[in-house]
Amino acid sequence: MTVHSPLTSQMIASHLRLPDGAGPVAALAAHLLRDGLLSGDQMLRALTLYAKRGGRLTDILLTRERLPRDQLYAALARHWDTALVDPGAARPDVRLIDRLGATACLRYQILPLRRIGGVTLVATARPEEFETHLPRLVQLFGPVAMVVSLPDKLEAALLRRRGQQLAQAAETRVPQTESCRDLGRERLVFPAACLVVGLGLLALLRPDLALWIGAIWAVGTLLLSTLLKIATGLASATGSAPRALPLPHGNLPTVSLLVALYRESDIAPRLIRRLGRIDYPQELLDIVLVVEAHDSLTRAALARADLPPWMRVVTVPAGRIKTKPRALNYALDHCRGSIIGVYDAEDAPEPQQINRVVAHFHARGPKVACLQGILDFYNPTTNWLSRCFTVEYAVWFRMVLPGLARLGLPVPLGGTTLFFRRDALEALGGWDAHNVTEDADLGIRLARRGYQTELIATVTGEEANCRAYPWIRQRSRWLKGYMMTWVSHMRDPALLWRQLGAWRFFGFQVLFLCTLSQFLLAPLLWSFWITLFGLPHPVADALPPAIVVLLVGVFLLTELTNVTMGWLALAQTRHRFSRLWVPTMHFYFPLGALASYKALWEAVVKPFYWDKTMHGRYDAGA
Repeated sequence: MTVHSPLTSQMIASHLRLPDGAGPVAALAAHLLRDGLLSGDQMLRALTLYAKRGGRLTDILLTRERLPRDQLYAALARHWDTALVDPGAARPDVRLIDRLGATACLRYQILPLRRIGGVTLVATARPEEFETHLPRLVQLFGPVAMVVSLPDKLEAALLRRRGQQLAQAAETRVPQTESCRDLGRERLVFPAACLVVGLGLLALLRPDLALWIGAIWAVGTLLLSTLLKIATGLASATGSAPRALPLPHGNLPTVSLLVALYRESDIAPRLIRRLGRIDYPQELLDIVLVVEAHDSLTRAALARADLPPWMRVVTVPAGRIKTKPRALNYALDHCRGSIIGVYDAEDAPEPQQINRVVAHFHARGPKVACLQGILDFYNPTTNWLSRCFTVEYAVWFRMVLPGLARLGLPVPLGGTTLFFRRDALEALGGWDAHNVTEDADLGIRLARRGYQTELIATVTGEEANCRAYPWIRQRSRWLKGYMMTWVSHMRDPALLWRQLGAWRFFGFQVLFLCTLSQFLLAPLLWSFWITLFGLPHPVADALPPAIVVLLVGVFLLTELTNVTMGWLALAQTRHRFSRLWVPTMHFYFPLGALASYKALWEAVVKPFYWDKTMHGRYDAGA
């Protein structure tokens, strides 16, 4: 059926049964038809989608009907009987911007320009929402007059005037008392030096005592870590599996997906292909590709790409640090969505993933502020290292994290396939820009504020880091972040206890302190294996037989737990390689010990350094 112009807004609204309050949308549709900007069939399709799913009519027209952006915004200006302007040419008054706030300008796509004859001229890229902000604008500026601007021109003008301010704000969004930014080199060098000197003196003066203390701590933390792993395995096995929920009827939320890119020369074609598989209304998708201003390689690659309308680039101005969480903080204010997701450059999410996220958030209450998807690898059989990494990820994302959530313990998040309610994320201050495992830290901060994290049954494919030295570099960054996260949250143990409660406080210590201890003290534990060859061991030889049996029992329990959970977790994946590779994990974990020493050194000398993981080597066909 074809809709012929001219039509009135009343005819359009009644014919398509638009939702209550959609009169302005119908009026805009009638105006665009009278302008001849699009055909009746095109408008009928757009309005049908609007009536079914909600969102913004302009986004539907740009995404589905591929209307030229310049022509559409010129028509919007005519519809509202105002001018289409370039805010950059008007040189906005920074005093007016500061009165409203640069962050609010970005979020609401509003930019006060200047005062003319007692009236403040305000540009907007969303004229249909201007009435919503009018009371606040009048309160701040007195009489105002609206003009229309293209979104990219509005943002460019704002960033020229207040870009550095926004960049600095991205580094300090998280309150200082919850951030690790004041735990930098100056704060860590002295206590670290005192600890090293103290341990050195103890080892020099009483080597036997130092060895005993280290052995007791290593075995104790090994036992606690193993018991927690068993508990999470049982909880994940006995609990009901996450189930896919249907999408809610009626209006659907806009979902913003942040993808931080750095030194990615040929990522654009693969990125568009992978994210283009997402089966969610494209007019409700807001994919933000975040690049650093100095990263000319990635910026040039994106400039050459033909990005779809639902994908855009946000450039992060230079700052004091260069980290992924800083870039995410900066891009957060550019987002349109009420749900914020995070992907990595090499990610290949399942097509139904965003549908499941939206449905799960809709079914759960506001206390569920974060959803964590399952991460897996699309190159698991590249070599032995990739197989072991795949087993490790299977255990972590399919057993340990679901088990932690079901046990009511804090969930240290993975860095990607994460989804947040925007209000909760902003209430937390976003990501800690100085923490190199901003994901794990954010998981603890969510728990401290009383929010819940849940796992969802949807998988994102990633590229396994399957070369030894790059693997060590990546793991050292993760372990350094764990160190910084533990130190940061333990600045006030009493407050952490009150916020988490005894059970979750204990879980936090096992998750972070015991894990770090296991990596750092691994050689001490390995030293006990020499007794199997009849060689003397200063601790084992001094133990009574009953304690030796108990010690052997702890080691066997740990190995049995690792193999069993690896076997069971791998069975939940679609990977075809033999589970007989699982026992070889015993030779995989020593790489983590090497990474932990690199992490410990960097935590002292360059705590905020981000050791970039390079991707794109083993992702053919993904």
